[in-house]
Amino acid sequence: MDRFHVYIYFIHPSITPIHHLTMEASLNLSNCPTRPLTHATTKSPPSTAITCTIEINRHTFTKTPLRKIISPDIKPVSKPLLESTTLSPPILNPFQKLATSALDLVESSLMSLNKDHKLPRPIDPVVQLKGNFAPVPECPVHHGLEVTGAIPAELHGVYLRNGANPVFKPTGGHHLFDGDGMIHAVTLGPNNKASYCCRFTRTSRLQQELSLGRACFPKPIGELHGRLGLARLALFYARGAAGLLDTGHGMGAANAGLVYFNGRLLAMSEDDLPYVIRVTRDGDLETSGRFDYNGQVNCPLIAHPKVDPETGELFSLSYDVVNKPYLKFFGFESNGRKSREVSISLHQPTMIHDFAITKHHVIIPDHQVVFKLSQMVRGKSPVVFDPNKVSRYGILPKTAENESSIQWIDVPDCFCFHIWNAWEEDDTNGDKVIVVIGSCMTPPDAIFNESENSPLRSELTVIRLNTTTGGSTRHVIGSGLNLDAGTINRKKLGRKTRYVYLAIVEPWPKCSGMAKVDLESNKIKKFFYGNRRFGGEPFFVPVENGEREDDGYIMSYVRDEDSEKSELVVVEASNMKQISRVKLPGRVPYGFHGTFIGTKDLDNQC
Repeated sequence: MDRFHVYIYFIHPSITPIHHLTMEASLNLSNCPTRPLTHATTKSPPSTAITCTIEINRHTFTKTPLRKIISPDIKPVSKPLLESTTLSPPILNPFQKLATSALDLVESSLMSLNKDHKLPRPIDPVVQLKGNFAPVPECPVHHGLEVTGAIPAELHGVYLRNGANPVFKPTGGHHLFDGDGMIHAVTLGPNNKASYCCRFTRTSRLQQELSLGRACFPKPIGELHGRLGLARLALFYARGAAGLLDTGHGMGAANAGLVYFNGRLLAMSEDDLPYVIRVTRDGDLETSGRFDYNGQVNCPLIAHPKVDPETGELFSLSYDVVNKPYLKFFGFESNGRKSREVSISLHQPTMIHDFAITKHHVIIPDHQVVFKLSQMVRGKSPVVFDPNKVSRYGILPKTAENESSIQWIDVPDCFCFHIWNAWEEDDTNGDKVIVVIGSCMTPPDAIFNESENSPLRSELTVIRLNTTTGGSTRHVIGSGLNLDAGTINRKKLGRKTRYVYLAIVEPWPKCSGMAKVDLESNKIKKFFYGNRRFGGEPFFVPVENGEREDDGYIMSYVRDEDSEKSELVVVEASNMKQISRVKLPGRVPYGFHGTFIGTKDLDNQC
């Protein structure tokens, strides 16, 4: 009888002094033929990599029963969250079976040691998955939905909204941003025809976890706190080294943003490449696969790319929390060809969730919310507020071939998680100015770390970057009112706009209504959903040949928490009055960002 020892080492070069995280499990293996293995052995200090040569067997397809999630205040679903055929568990060779047993034993021991540990509210699943934040099962296409009012011809197409919807019940910390991506779609047509469906985005992560029947990928926010987070990372990479998980095709959940570009609907989260979603003629959703822009990109892209309304170009960013350069800027022509990839030097890895474009420039925030993996060794979150850092904005020409032409302008104590628009103008002195419209959040890390003394505020802010003098100013519109999650008229992106449409995030994080903000008069016109009725991001759809900027309609999913019914609400933007609503066949959880695709673009999908 042979005795095997499994060691897991996880060391990150940013952790100083170096702390060795070592886990050991012993199992007996007898009468099992093994294949030759090549191990990477290390001496002090151990290597950051685990290397072995193993045989990986292909998965086979069969129907597999799935686990259900039970969440507070919501009745358990009576059917699996996914209804279609999934992968069966992979066939393992003897070494992989040994590794599975050892790693599962280590994981079980770690979980038992931390089962009584009190979680902070931002990563407590009891808090984060309560009420209408709880997940729902997939819903096949339902036709013939009841419509009150009239659906305008300009809205013939499909409204889609992304969100986080975990398939498996969390076993540890869970943040609102951690769930598997699910898209809710309402297709609208002539004669008030409407249909609805919701589908998971079949990411590499989700497909693998379905084949194993449990969550194995670490949640990027909820589970990567403290030493236990380091242990989870170590387990994840050890499973990858043993061939139990495919770590080479992304870890993202594709649960945040949506954009239609060059014939493709892309579902995005900033820790991975996007996934292509196809809308079928019946109004259903199908995942076509992970999209690397035809082999032109090999790193994650953020969830808020920008499409120039005049040129059709797409611009995006990629940030890295470990390796330099910590930031890259990408540009793609309207036909999808990559036009540029520019490395941008930052002093430390920084969370850059959003950015802006103008007609000629890209506006890049470098805020005070940064990644410090060394905090995990101290038992804390790696996403932290750095009070010693000064927030700044970088102004880079869209045509730049390198970072030499970037101009940085300080904007102290400013953290805009979302930026709605930006444009170029001259001030009264003739100085060149970049105007940035965003929602400034305080405390800056409130959505990641618990803050008892300072309530979260997210206020609409106008920032003026004077590129002539290098100075900046800013002022708040609607002081004291939480305004976030919104859009502008997409035809005006990167150009001067008068209106921005935002969710009234009261009480946080629920959205009690939507606001139309006039940036010229600073006046705010509000539309409330009603008592105990809450929505999400209001999405503006412009009229094709509208004469005014606000000629169009605003759409949002709304949940009535008393009647327990969900619907799609349509508001006319010019007067902020509801004109129609579509009753939905199931519950639509509160989610993130959406988009609208007209019938012409639907017909031209790749």
